[in-house]
Amino acid sequence: MDRVQSGDKLKQHFLGWQCRIRQIAMRKDGGRPSSGMRPKLLLNDGRELAAGISIVIVPEEPSESTEFFRFQAQKTHDPRQIYEKGLTYLQATHFQNARSFSGRLTALFNKGASIPAALLDTGHCILEFKQFSQSYKLTCRVEELMNDDPSAQATIWHNRLFNPSLPAELLVLGFLPDWTKSSANPAP
Repeated sequence: MDRVQSGDKLKQHFLGWQCRIRQIAMRKDGGRPSSGMRPKLLLNDGRELAAGISIVIVPEEPSESTEFFRFQAQKTHDPRQIYEKGLTYLQATHFQNARSFSGRLTALFNKGASIPAALLDTGHCILEFKQFSQSYKLTCRVEELMNDDPSAQATIWHNRLFNPSLPAELLVLGFLPDWTKSSANPAP
């Protein structure tokens, strides 16, 4: 099997796993991020930048979910109501089809924080995901997403479901895995 085919197989395996653990988190843990949704963040030389960062998986076409999240966050000032409506949406069919996700991963940071500055300085990182008996080591290119980028909007409004009082000054980073240089244990 060539590297491109094995890379696509790894991508689909990872996204399927992410969808399964996110379904569990939404349905059984009230949306609280599990360990598999919070990878260890390493620089390419192996230095650890963070023991865990919350990652969002972004749909290929994020506009529908982004609009729903935005509407819920803006229609009321009651954080409990925003959370409950968003959780109901995420518990339903959002994570049902792994192929509807792009493979682009995102994370939200406060502007001026040291971690995103270090990531943008190097432009690359490794994300290590582990949960149950599965682990993934993804070699990623890192980029800053402009606020009008659909993936950035999806990330911001997704996070506002769980924390409506996020500050206005936010930074969204995109993580683009090189699936041919990444690995899984056990392998797909």
